[in-house]
Amino acid sequence: MKKIGVIGCGNIAETYFRSQEYFNNINFICCADINESVAKKCADQYSIKYQTVEELLNNDEVEIVLNITIPQAHYNVTKKTLLSGKHSYCEKPLSITFDQGKELVDLAKKNKLYLGNAPDTFLGGGGQLSRKFIDEGKIGNVILGQFIFGFPGVETFHHNPDSWYQEGGGPVRDMGPYFFTMLVHLLGPAKNVRGRGIKIKDHRVIEKGPRKNEKINVETPTSYMASLEFHNGTIIQFLLSFDIINHQQNHMELYGTKGSIIVPDPNMFGGPVMISNDQGGLWKEYSTEEMFIGKTNIFNHSGRSNEASKQSNYRGVGLSEMIKAIENKKINRCNGELALHVLDIIESIINASKNANQIDLRTTCLKPIPLTEEEISLIIK
Repeated sequence: MKKIGVIGCGNIAETYFRSQEYFNNINFICCADINESVAKKCADQYSIKYQTVEELLNNDEVEIVLNITIPQAHYNVTKKTLLSGKHSYCEKPLSITFDQGKELVDLAKKNKLYLGNAPDTFLGGGGQLSRKFIDEGKIGNVILGQFIFGFPGVETFHHNPDSWYQEGGGPVRDMGPYFFTMLVHLLGPAKNVRGRGIKIKDHRVIEKGPRKNEKINVETPTSYMASLEFHNGTIIQFLLSFDIINHQQNHMELYGTKGSIIVPDPNMFGGPVMISNDQGGLWKEYSTEEMFIGKTNIFNHSGRSNEASKQSNYRGVGLSEMIKAIENKKINRCNGELALHVLDIIESIINASKNANQIDLRTTCLKPIPLTEEEISLIIK
């Protein structure tokens, strides 16, 4: 069990602290935030030590830093972590620019440190069962696909949504990592992108919290329509948007030479997975409820049109799997090369959307190895 320090005590912190209930090798011992009162409140709530960021990075007890700051701070915090000689696991994305992300991957290699990065949702039952069926050829060769993520915007629920609408924000950086990582897990690395982006409003109005009714400026496009071509020949088209009030589409559909598969929400861990092998035929449902990290553990609806009322959320499995990889000197699945490739996809989509042109990706990566139930049994409580 490794001792972990947390930098960033915002909304997502609660989810990661809950991972200690699910996994047997996660041990948070201290936390820090640029907002001292937020960090002290977090420390009190979880009975751990409060420290400043500098104190935490100089704490010899801390072996791994969990970086759950806002995306614009990911690069600086991760770089300081690696320079302090500690392994890093960071929320998505790896950074807000490709060059910064590549610097972090190179620095981790140079210092012989592990660099882990969310999302880890593809390790869940939904992603793993979908991978199994595709690898078995249940729908033949995947040739086409599509997905959608759309809701009205972060200001509908978040008390401080500013960073989502500033440079470095937007739906591609916020939600794209879940979908792109899942696709790389299922299909392998991507080859090129085409895109188009649009900003619908110049201002957003905060709907919740102490800043309710306050206007914030929108500096980045809030909807992107784009397509990805993969090295295996598959082409995926998609829409990522902060401008959709409601919709009724599946999260991800992949179309093969022998049938089609509905991959469950890449933002979560469960199922069901759906397959159809006949034109106009019925869809067969495959449950993930018997899988370790596919079981339902959420029984309320967030209000988003793209989320089911019953879901599974086991965020932290990527951190737990990385700890196991460190102990066994293996490559962790949520590794820096995968995160950098996804960041390459993100930045290329944004750049392609500015001129509605095609951009070839600069990177490739290994297709993640499936995570077996036997392996999960070693880390789950």
